[in-house]
Amino acid sequence: MRAVRCVNYGEPRDLKVEELPAPVPGPGEVLLAVEAAGLGYVDALFVRGTYQVKLPLPFVPGSEVAGTIEALGEGLPGELLGTRVMALSPKGALAEKLVLPSVVCSSIPDEMSSEAAAGFLVSYCTALYGLETCGKLQPGETVLVLGAAGGVGMAAIDVAKAMGAKVIAAASTGEKRAAAKAHGADEVVDYSDPDWRKALDALTEKRGVNLVYDPVGGQYSETAFRCLAPGGRHLVVGFANGEIPKLPLNLALLKRSSLVGVDWGGEIRANPKANIPLMHKLTEWVVEGKIHPEPTASFPLEKAGDVLQDLLERRSIGKPVIRVNA
Repeated sequence: MRAVRCVNYGEPRDLKVEELPAPVPGPGEVLLAVEAAGLGYVDALFVRGTYQVKLPLPFVPGSEVAGTIEALGEGLPGELLGTRVMALSPKGALAEKLVLPSVVCSSIPDEMSSEAAAGFLVSYCTALYGLETCGKLQPGETVLVLGAAGGVGMAAIDVAKAMGAKVIAAASTGEKRAAAKAHGADEVVDYSDPDWRKALDALTEKRGVNLVYDPVGGQYSETAFRCLAPGGRHLVVGFANGEIPKLPLNLALLKRSSLVGVDWGGEIRANPKANIPLMHKLTEWVVEGKIHPEPTASFPLEKAGDVLQDLLERRSIGKPVIRVNA
């Protein structure tokens, strides 16, 4: 099979496609013919070897996958053959074949393409878990999404709009702000402008926002927290900026506001059944056309290293997906 393999930690742009032996499913496992792989910032950190957990070398990167079951391990019913599924895997998605336990695979609705499914699980489950479970978002409330043009940010826009919220998207370039607006944001703001709080005040008539969805961190977090309305909730999703912010906790006191950690991965590891209602709701919304998870761009397997590099350097717009068995 063809696969992208990381043999040394380093810059993703140096990754190459190689020929590797195809895996064989064991008991309770399925062999997927991989059709698409979704990539995220963490996948790039794994390649660099700078994530908090290091994958042993060599490894095939990629943790989000969509494909068709083409072979079964012992103990699985034959009717699974030919089923289109999406799944998360610790590694291995950037390959033409991948073996996974059958229990981690979810069926793909007919209304969803394999490319959409490959970029769906992490971004959309995190968005719904964050906005609904952690943030208690109500219809009519206003959400400020930081890093709104990335895959995580665009999923948050999509889910927040499906929940009846008004969305203000913060992004650093005109191209990114236009992409966020095209994806459903009601308003946009340039948070690379030192005075961006004034622009946000104008958009909210100084009432502030009810929720901040923050996958960025760094210098933007404190300003965003200061823009919360009384009783607001600041959702900590990640630190794509590379800097963990230090917030003055008196702000939480004075604003009667909350700082809430959003760790969907940690939640489902501790309580796997918690993801069942999230997935049920999200796939229903896909079928009903309430959310639109189609990727903004897809690339051939040979471009995977360049795509990961763009994610590291924050040049990507939307959720990038790699076409594997195109």
